[in-house]
Amino acid sequence: MALSGMRGLSVFISDVRNCHNKEQERLRVDKELGNIRTRFKNEKGLSPYEKKKYVWKMLYIHMLGYDVDFGHMETVSLISAPKYPEKQVGYIVTSCLLNENNDFLRMVINTVRNDIIGRNETYQCLALTMVGNIGGKEFSESLAPDVQKLLISSSCRPVVRKKAALCLLRLYRKNPDVVNIDGWSDRMAQLLDERDLGVLTSVMSLFVSLVSNNAEAYWNCLPKCVRILERMARNQDIPQEYTYYGIPSPWLQVKAMRALQYFPTIEDPSARRALFEVLQRILMGTDVVKNVNKNNASHAVLFEALALVMHLDAEKEMMSQCVALLGKFIAVREPNIRYLGLENMSRMLLVTDVQDIIKRHQAQIITSLKDPDISIRRRALDLLYGMCDVTNAKEIVEELLQYLNTAEFAMREELALKAAILAEKFAPDLSWYVDVILQLIDKAGDFVSDDIWYRVVQFVTNNEDLQPYAAAKAREYLDKPALHETMVKVSSYLLGEYGHLLARRPGCSPKELFTIINDRLPTVSTSTIAIILSSYAKILMHTQPPDAGLQQQILTIFKKHESYIDVEIQQRAVEYFELSKKGAALADVLAEMPKFPERESALLKKAEDAEVDTAEQSAIKLRSQQQTSSALVLADHPPVNGSAPAANHLTLVKMPSQNVAEESNASYEETVLEAPKENGAPVEVESKVEIITETAAESKVVPPTSHSPSQADLLADLLGPLAIEGPPAAVEQNPVEGLEANESPVGDLALATLEDQSNSVQPIVNVEEKFHVLCTKDSGVLYEDTNIQIGLKAEWRAHHGRLILFLGNKNTSPIVSMRALILPPSHFKVELSSVPDTIPPRAQVQIPVEVTNLRASRDVAVLDFSYKHGTVLVNTKLRLPVVLHKFLQPITLSPEEFFPQWKAWNVQPLKLQEVVKGVKPLPLPEMANLFLSLHLAVTPGLDTNPNNMVACGTFFSEATHTMLCLDGGELSIMALWFS
Repeated sequence: MALSGMRGLSVFISDVRNCHNKEQERLRVDKELGNIRTRFKNEKGLSPYEKKKYVWKMLYIHMLGYDVDFGHMETVSLISAPKYPEKQVGYIVTSCLLNENNDFLRMVINTVRNDIIGRNETYQCLALTMVGNIGGKEFSESLAPDVQKLLISSSCRPVVRKKAALCLLRLYRKNPDVVNIDGWSDRMAQLLDERDLGVLTSVMSLFVSLVSNNAEAYWNCLPKCVRILERMARNQDIPQEYTYYGIPSPWLQVKAMRALQYFPTIEDPSARRALFEVLQRILMGTDVVKNVNKNNASHAVLFEALALVMHLDAEKEMMSQCVALLGKFIAVREPNIRYLGLENMSRMLLVTDVQDIIKRHQAQIITSLKDPDISIRRRALDLLYGMCDVTNAKEIVEELLQYLNTAEFAMREELALKAAILAEKFAPDLSWYVDVILQLIDKAGDFVSDDIWYRVVQFVTNNEDLQPYAAAKAREYLDKPALHETMVKVSSYLLGEYGHLLARRPGCSPKELFTIINDRLPTVSTSTIAIILSSYAKILMHTQPPDAGLQQQILTIFKKHESYIDVEIQQRAVEYFELSKKGAALADVLAEMPKFPERESALLKKAEDAEVDTAEQSAIKLRSQQQTSSALVLADHPPVNGSAPAANHLTLVKMPSQNVAEESNASYEETVLEAPKENGAPVEVESKVEIITETAAESKVVPPTSHSPSQADLLADLLGPLAIEGPPAAVEQNPVEGLEANESPVGDLALATLEDQSNSVQPIVNVEEKFHVLCTKDSGVLYEDTNIQIGLKAEWRAHHGRLILFLGNKNTSPIVSMRALILPPSHFKVELSSVPDTIPPRAQVQIPVEVTNLRASRDVAVLDFSYKHGTVLVNTKLRLPVVLHKFLQPITLSPEEFFPQWKAWNVQPLKLQEVVKGVKPLPLPEMANLFLSLHLAVTPGLDTNPNNMVACGTFFSEATHTMLCLDGGELSIMALWFS
């Protein structure tokens, strides 16, 4: 654009720049606008040069931020000029001044179309640039076919085709109907064979947008993307102008990998192998260098490669390599690289079995909490929160508490909330949880929400063994000279409810407790006074024998507050004063708070609402977004008597912390005995399951045809006739107490298979096979059809289990009318969280399920699931892999411990034998791995016969608590015996 010849424009720009203040600039601009308006009224006297000059001035004024509400007609008329200088000005200024809704654009549609279909490449580029900048529905309907012809034309120069691809991308974003999916799949495949990298980069931008809306239609383009990445990785036929700091076209690589993330999977073995070779080369060839520009380009490619590796669920070795590379990044000095390393490591937490590898970098992540950059500190906090589990919870929570002392105010509330949630979810014991929360309140009381201390109170209420300890800790904190008011609240409540449990301890008599609480009364707010008054009433009730002096002091305080300005305080004071006259009846009125019922955790919901997602909006965000777990559950519970924490309080129930089992196991016959308790602790009670493998052609178990496994292998037989159909008749005649066989009221339904169901939408996976796989693993796909994929991840600890159902919408339209119901057998207690009515396009939701094993049985729970896609209603029933052996824990016994128990159980109900025929023989190592997947620890050296194998495990249920299971196996060439 040559403006040097326009003296008037240069003078105007110089005048504006020489203005000393905004007012002078405004006066000069208004003067020029008046001059332009006057000249445009006499348009006939304007030469093309003058019209260009005034239109340029209008554009400059618009760029300064002033409204230009006239002259649009003159600007648009320049597009129809026959000469290039006027046409150029018309296209450029129109693109800047007008938007897609301006009526003047309708006047030039034909002119723009003539320029696009004409043979003048310069005019074509001008027209495509303006259409791409403005877009609009009218442009898309009128010009899209012509733009498409330019894009696929072999006679056009690359510069025109590049602009045509980007113009079509803008039109497609405004109106997706302009691209006919049926015809464009093959065209796009041809365009991806383009050798010119400029055209190919523009086409790839269009392709990413197309597959983001409908990946199913472009499967034939997937191998093309892989070949493009191969070409980039090998630096084959890459012009120098497309090599950026030694990296072949990094923008094209990023877009190609972004496009591949919209495809669910890559089934072609050769394409998958080639892609992983490219990804491996990217991972191996990326490092931190001093050149910032090269770092930016190489890291853009690297982080997109990491996202693709996670999307494809690559092998664990490659995942380990990715984490190791990110570990280097979080240790460098450059803050931008550290930030990206922490952010992408947080994304890696979404991948199964990677969390243990990330833990190796825990020390460096904790160091990042002390980084001067607050954004890095936030990412480090998010990563620590996501990677925390039962193995490292203590260390991480202690670091967060220590960091709380120096953290800036902007982070303290989030920090306190996350520390409270981690302490709740992964508490190794109840006293540790109380210690953490009280420390949290003491160090950051202003930033600790009421929900957190409500949970402590409710937690203590639901655990009687914890009450003396919590009261003693509250007593210790009240000795501090400076105490936050939240600590006064929780301490007063705990000492009022459970202070009588400390009566024999020094300094904990009722009068001493009253004195130490009363010292805080003059300094607290109205809400705290209400709780303190309730504590006084409780102390008065628990004082036995009555102390006349203490009673008089408390009654004096009640009488004083009967005229308090706050109505709530007045009412409490009056009521407690009158109740104190009831004598022995006071104990019935002010009895201890009952246990709170179970409800969904409110703290976790609060954490989700407060979380700010700063990651870029890429295809990886369509995957699972967050971890959900609820070890302590909240409930709404009205106060019964005394001083409940407050009105509409969220109450608390303790669930045990959970370990993630790496492998789960198959269900088979077990015997269960009632487990007595000694001093409140479960006593180990032994049961026995003997596994003997011998040649036995005369004995067999024939699985029913409706549930016969698709493959005759050992695992299928274990999960088929035994785990699902129940034991043989001989065993059913002598059931052991606590063992059930198909006694559930939904027993028949629990055996439902997909073959029994009639749907127009059929699964695209073998549902029976997926069920069997999940019986020996803790994560995987449970069900998948053309619309939805249901994944499952499970954690098991003792007789409790926690499942998370991942429901992913595979389509570009929402799935509605979602319904889910779990039909459990009588031996399971199952709680299903709320199910959303709608799953947005390309999104995934998570549904937690809590399971408690009440007693031993072979029935399985059934998920009755339905949804509506378009006009099609789909209903299916899926067996959940919550089978008996999920509640086993492997243990190792010495010969002195094992053989007495083995010999003692020689009666039929305790020693059961089953024969499974028609399965392939297993070598000893595979048999040992099978036992391990069943949570049975193989103990070598207990039998002198090398073909014999002995395994032990502990079975957990709510009815029997803990019991011992002993298994013996003998390998045979022809068949296997199980007992």
